[in-house]
Amino acid sequence: MAIIGSLALTAVVTPASFAVASTSHERDHVVDPQDAALAFDKSAYTTITVTVDGQSVNVRWYKELCYVADPVEAAAQQSGISGSTTIGNTRCGYQSMNVFVPESAVGDQRAPVYFAVNNGGWMASYIKASVTAGGTYDSSTSNVGAALKAGYVFVDVASRSRGLVGADGSSPGKAPSAVVDAKAAVRYLRLNDAMMPGSAERIVVNGTSGGGALSSILGASGNDSEYDSYLAAIGAAGIDSKGRSTLRDDVFAVNAYCPITDLGNADVAYEWLYNVLGTRDATGSNAQAEDAAEIAAGFPAYEESLGLRNPDGSELTAATMLTTIKKEVIRSAEAYLKADAAHTIPALGENFVVASGGAGGSTTKSYVNDWIDVDNAADKVRSVDMAKYLKFVATQATLKTTPAFDAVGVYGNTTSGTETNLFGPYTQKYLNYTEFSWNNNDVAGDGSGLDDTGLTWKQYLAKKSTTVDDQLHLINPMDFVGTEDADTAPNWYVRNGTRDRDTSFIIGINLDRALEADQQVKDVNFQLAWNQPHAGNYDVPEAMAWIAKVVKKAGDPLAEGHH
Repeated sequence: MAIIGSLALTAVVTPASFAVASTSHERDHVVDPQDAALAFDKSAYTTITVTVDGQSVNVRWYKELCYVADPVEAAAQQSGISGSTTIGNTRCGYQSMNVFVPESAVGDQRAPVYFAVNNGGWMASYIKASVTAGGTYDSSTSNVGAALKAGYVFVDVASRSRGLVGADGSSPGKAPSAVVDAKAAVRYLRLNDAMMPGSAERIVVNGTSGGGALSSILGASGNDSEYDSYLAAIGAAGIDSKGRSTLRDDVFAVNAYCPITDLGNADVAYEWLYNVLGTRDATGSNAQAEDAAEIAAGFPAYEESLGLRNPDGSELTAATMLTTIKKEVIRSAEAYLKADAAHTIPALGENFVVASGGAGGSTTKSYVNDWIDVDNAADKVRSVDMAKYLKFVATQATLKTTPAFDAVGVYGNTTSGTETNLFGPYTQKYLNYTEFSWNNNDVAGDGSGLDDTGLTWKQYLAKKSTTVDDQLHLINPMDFVGTEDADTAPNWYVRNGTRDRDTSFIIGINLDRALEADQQVKDVNFQLAWNQPHAGNYDVPEAMAWIAKVVKKAGDPLAEGHH
């Protein structure tokens, strides 16, 4: 393993006009040039007006605040999930934030900060503005509107990640760049806490998919020193001239949806889930059957290595995983039925009607319910047929390829959208990060795999110069939850849809069980969201009520001992 060296910084005395927030958990420090350059100007805002639930709300917009002193220059032309685009802020468009302060939060040092990371699929996220002048928001369906109505400071956070093209043509968004940038944004808020509205001690991180994963690792790895050299390299706040951290980057709460996380083991979990009951075969999605079986075979040992337990104390292993998922599906269905007297689930033989949206508008499809038997009157599930349930999940949304997450370079594939290009050095387009894909890479000259290096995966990892294992580690919350070196967020709200086929249900369940076992974590609200796909923020009232609850329970952030 190899960790990139830190950038030496020179210390200077803090300007008298520059107030730096500190807590008892942070050492006294002399502010370096980067910190001085990151001073927040509370007068540099534009007032915009929006409508929330029919009421006019004035909002102060602090536009595109660069949260690092040494941002990485980006190329003007970028390619992302939505295609090619030209960006206007090449200097700091991927390392800045938009801060929106509703009137009710102006001057409020206690208001929570709703910290939205907008990455999809672990792709780089250019700066966006979720709050727009003249915009109309419904707080029952919009997390933006709900946050503004609650008097929270809303922050849109941009970050580097895969797909980013640097001004020099390199790929400066490789792991762990997205995590480092998110931590730098938190540090900016802490550095300027005394000057900014809201409390940096009440940061609530929200994200979906790759953003859910980024939220999770940010929440899990608070204050871990393994990131310090990376933070120093971009001029993040709170890194002194010796490369030591003088500020905290832990957060108060995580609100994550369908997190695409634990990437080093995501393929193993995916293939096991969709092969153990023959789901790939049943849906005609098993073009690489032998390889799928080979990948799936690694799951039992991996799951056992985690040492996790279910709420009833039973061990969470490959042998108990299907029963565990089944119980979570039942819990989800019964929670849905109990939430509203009008809620019902189709009887056996009746149809599930599934709506999906797209560029051409919303469409609906019907699927016969052959897998769950319910008593709607009693709000109870009588039975769930797991084989038929998994077939339903894989029918309403076609399964991913084998492998699902590290597919570039395998079977001659160089165009897959999987996360392979999140890894490797800045100068390389992609690097395989799992044993199967590394050993089976067959694209000559791509610099990845046994074919180009002459090294098997195990031999490659044994080299001291190898960094892909560090990259995997630094974006995986499972490596930090329950450890002594990280200050994991005390509050977690995590959702995966019961129709989400984008990652294995196993990943979310493992994260939940690890959080439940961490003594630092006080509140874990995990659930499979009934009849939801790979999506987020579909339960705004419920999520916001949970946030309000944990904020209230934590007490006054300005009081001694309430950090």
